[in-house]
Amino acid sequence: MTTIDSKATTPTLLSQPYSVKREGVNFYNCDSEPVRIPGCVQAHGALLVLRLADLCIVQASDNVEGVLGHALESILNQPVSAVIGAEGEEQLRILLAAQALDGNPMYLLSLEDDRGQADQAGLIDVTVHVIDDVAILECETTSRSTAGSFDHYAFVKKTVARLQTADSLLHFCALAADEIREMTGMHRVMVYKFHQDGHGEIFAESKRADLAPWLGMHFPAEDFPKPARDMFSKIWFRPIPNSAGTLAEMVPLLHPDTNAPLDMTYCFLRGVSVMYTEYLQNMLVSGSAVMAIRREGQLWGLITCHHYDEPKHLPYQVRAACEFLAQVISLQHNAVEDREHLAYRLQLDSVHHQLVTVASREGGLGALAGGPISLMNGVQASGAALYHDGQWYCVGTTPETTQLTQLGEWLNNFQFFGNPKKLYATDSLARDYPAAAAFAAVASGLLAVPLSRSGRDLLLWFRPETIQTVNWAGNPHDKVMVPGPNGTRLTPRASFALFVESVRERSLPWTSVECEAVAKLQQQLVELVIDNAEQRLSLNAELANSHAELDAFNYVASHDLKEPLRGIHQYAFQLAQDAVLPDHKDRGKLDRMMRLTVRMDSLLESLLHFGRIGKAALTLESVDFNEIVAEAVEMVVRPADAQVEIVLPRPMPIANGNRGWCREVYIHLIANALCFTDTVPKRIEIGTIEVGEPHPRLGCPENSQQHRIFYVADNGIGIPAVHFSQIFKLFKRLHGRDEYGGGAGTGLTVVRKLVERHGGKIWLTSLPGSGTTFYFTVPHGEARQ
Repeated sequence: MTTIDSKATTPTLLSQPYSVKREGVNFYNCDSEPVRIPGCVQAHGALLVLRLADLCIVQASDNVEGVLGHALESILNQPVSAVIGAEGEEQLRILLAAQALDGNPMYLLSLEDDRGQADQAGLIDVTVHVIDDVAILECETTSRSTAGSFDHYAFVKKTVARLQTADSLLHFCALAADEIREMTGMHRVMVYKFHQDGHGEIFAESKRADLAPWLGMHFPAEDFPKPARDMFSKIWFRPIPNSAGTLAEMVPLLHPDTNAPLDMTYCFLRGVSVMYTEYLQNMLVSGSAVMAIRREGQLWGLITCHHYDEPKHLPYQVRAACEFLAQVISLQHNAVEDREHLAYRLQLDSVHHQLVTVASREGGLGALAGGPISLMNGVQASGAALYHDGQWYCVGTTPETTQLTQLGEWLNNFQFFGNPKKLYATDSLARDYPAAAAFAAVASGLLAVPLSRSGRDLLLWFRPETIQTVNWAGNPHDKVMVPGPNGTRLTPRASFALFVESVRERSLPWTSVECEAVAKLQQQLVELVIDNAEQRLSLNAELANSHAELDAFNYVASHDLKEPLRGIHQYAFQLAQDAVLPDHKDRGKLDRMMRLTVRMDSLLESLLHFGRIGKAALTLESVDFNEIVAEAVEMVVRPADAQVEIVLPRPMPIANGNRGWCREVYIHLIANALCFTDTVPKRIEIGTIEVGEPHPRLGCPENSQQHRIFYVADNGIGIPAVHFSQIFKLFKRLHGRDEYGGGAGTGLTVVRKLVERHGGKIWLTSLPGSGTTFYFTVPHGEARQ
């Protein structure tokens, strides 16, 4: 519990009696004031605290004699009938038994107040509610002429019907201000909207003609401290009839049975903070009333009523009507905003449905940032970014990749940690994340959601800086210690003159419609990610089974097939050597049998090699590609063959890769070029293409130009385009078995596997009769200079 005075050695509130009447001037920070337990009430009414077990009065405000005509000493520890009579006590018992009064004040009865002159005689309205095992009676005087003179039901019915005609949120709030001003008779009624950073803005206003307009004025967050905001998440109405009124202290200050202070959260008479009454007096406000506007349980704003020149007491019936209206306004507020933004909401739902469909069809979230439908077609933003599977996908104008990575780490560590369903929206990112000042022109506003249970995957929208002019009611930065009517301390500012400020590093705010649509998209994408993960688990399990079967096959191939095959070859050779076979046809059969066994052994060896590549771990090292190309050429091209021309347009780079595998790629591609070239001389060009560098026949697939490209080109017979997808298949040959040097048809299959193990892609361009060029990338071992 908060201490009373941080500069003194005062014990905590629960251990010592506290009263704002005596000690409220000691607070140096409004956020520390215990508004829930002020220990006193506004003196225009009296308060009685009853023990629920026997309905005896255990506490009372020290003004009961002035309000109720009973001496304080005469009613303490007495049955409540001593004040409201036996009939009144019976009504109280019936109400307590029939109604849920916990935190819910209800009208009990009215007492005759005939202590004044005959023409001034009135009534004392009594309300009751229950909290912490006590019943609280609030007693307020009301003039007899006011009681029953206004048909509140008819007025509320008319007001609700009028509110339903509003076609926008602004129109709705303006109508609400007009209706409440008419009901209460207050001089100024304002709809006060809270912004994301806690400061408030006068969103709508209804006022007396001679008053200066406050519409559009902004007030700093400190003008409405957190304890007061917390109270309005529980109550709907707070009246302060007289800002200069006195306070009546509770006697005793602590409950005699529990030794605890009285919780006055739901009391209309609850004592007022001295800081707040000074604040009202500085604005020349003599009486006020405040109502809450909530949206989905959160405080959206307030309806604030000001009265000037004289106190303004609202009888219970008017307060009850206002409280009901506050609840109706809160309920209809959401519906009005939905109607206003219906077209935008439908557009967002449609675009997001298409995005989910595309991501589901493409099998990955990367599709959200590209294609005819992207993240930029939904939420109004200048840029969007998706982080998925360790990669950023961006569309529109966004911060740089390094900045995005640092921002993502901050979001995961400080915003989404432990809460993967959270949504983060701000129109001033630099306020929460100072490093964002470096890219405020691009991303002052951020709307972000996580897309995985771990919180690592992120979806972000950005809005640029929009320099705004804010009209403040007084200087919001004036927080100095000044002399006030209660001594020198932190005192509410006395000036509410127009203060114009230019605000930077702010964007247009995100609307509730956008936040709700993004939250719905988040849920759908998270479900999609989970579904894809489950499918991958299933596929991985099937793949593991396939690998096990392949391992078994490899074992059979290496032992049960190759051994008999060698035996057949050996016996055929011996028969050809030893036997006398005058029939040349029979000898030819033996020769073909030996050639077939050699070919089958070659096929089995290629198959085993392909299997080993898939299982072996990728080990990277620094590789000089000039060296491995030279080694590959030496292994494939005979030194005496002068009809082969090897061309390197420029030195090859140094890159990280698997040396043996990279050399094998070049061996197969060079051998393939030699086999399928019948032109003299046979020209083979081996080189690289830097990122973004043009090439006449590149034809690279999507995303390949993000990496350096390696190529091997020849002037051979070429390949028809219809066969491009076939040549990388295992044992697939486009020509006869013995044409162009024969071969098992596994070379290009092995090349593709080796390239893919490096995280790369391989493709080709070719024209029949004009040669072929094979291109490949090795992203896992990006080149270094």
